[in-house]
Amino acid sequence: MKSIIKVLAFSTALAAMVSAAHAEKLILKFGHVGKPGSLFAASVDEFAKRANEALGDKAEVQVFGSSQLGKDKELLQKLKLGQITFSLPSSVMSSVSDTFGVFEMPYIIKDRDHMKRVQASMGDTFQAAAKAKGYRILSYYENGFRHITNNTKPIDKPEDLAGIKLRTPKGSWRVKMFKLYGANPTPMAFSDVFTALKTGVIDGQENPYAQIWSAKFQEVQKYLSITGHVYTPAYVLVSDEHFGKLPDDVQKTLMDVAADTQGFVYETAASLETELLENLKNGGITVNTADKAAFIEASKPIYDEFSSSVEGGKELIEKVQAEASGS
Repeated sequence: MKSIIKVLAFSTALAAMVSAAHAEKLILKFGHVGKPGSLFAASVDEFAKRANEALGDKAEVQVFGSSQLGKDKELLQKLKLGQITFSLPSSVMSSVSDTFGVFEMPYIIKDRDHMKRVQASMGDTFQAAAKAKGYRILSYYENGFRHITNNTKPIDKPEDLAGIKLRTPKGSWRVKMFKLYGANPTPMAFSDVFTALKTGVIDGQENPYAQIWSAKFQEVQKYLSITGHVYTPAYVLVSDEHFGKLPDDVQKTLMDVAADTQGFVYETAASLETELLENLKNGGITVNTADKAAFIEASKPIYDEFSSSVEGGKELIEKVQAEASGS
């Protein structure tokens, strides 16, 4: 009888030890707004897969997409509070610091190689801006080149946007840009856009193909106009304070994996651009290629305003533009 009691006691103690070890495993939540099938979802899922393989039993990255843990600004706040570990903001970063507003300048980023050069030469500038607000950038991913959809008419030139109620992200520079073009910009959380389009609260929106397709906007929009007016990076963002409290080896692993996953993100983004445009065409939406030169010409005043109203704005623009040629 005593031997049985000893065995039971040992089993109980062993179970408690296993349970305690399991309980001590760090759970790192990654919240983002992307829906299944989006570039955001593919990017974060790949990061989490690689991170969890590298972390082993030390920690686990758990992914919560589709705004499950909140919309963009809520996720930024939850980073600060330590309620989540990572988020993947894009345009909303221009509301965190005007420094990120340089990416809101129309047509300033030419292609992904240009963006890579900007990251390499100006990464410290953007990191400093993020840290000044309590954040840290682990890597640069992508939202992508943005295009306009609407239910009114094909958009060929900026004046075609006159009076169109167009959803924009909650960033002041995008709002200014579309006001300049003559549209009626309506800032709105991404998760609310489909219903707003379906009910006619707004006429249109602007997003990369991956966001348009994954959110099924083609089901409630008649026209897709290929404008490519803005390239928006996405940022693997953490709280500088809370991330700094993680074990050093966990921090290093996460930073390395975040950087290494960038190549996958850019390759996937390039592939999706071709594939999803065909899917959208086949889905019944009417597609036209807008007059890019007309949009570029109409965009000059927004560059002037950024240069004059943002501290160091002119220099930021010049530095980004200097990397366009790769020289």
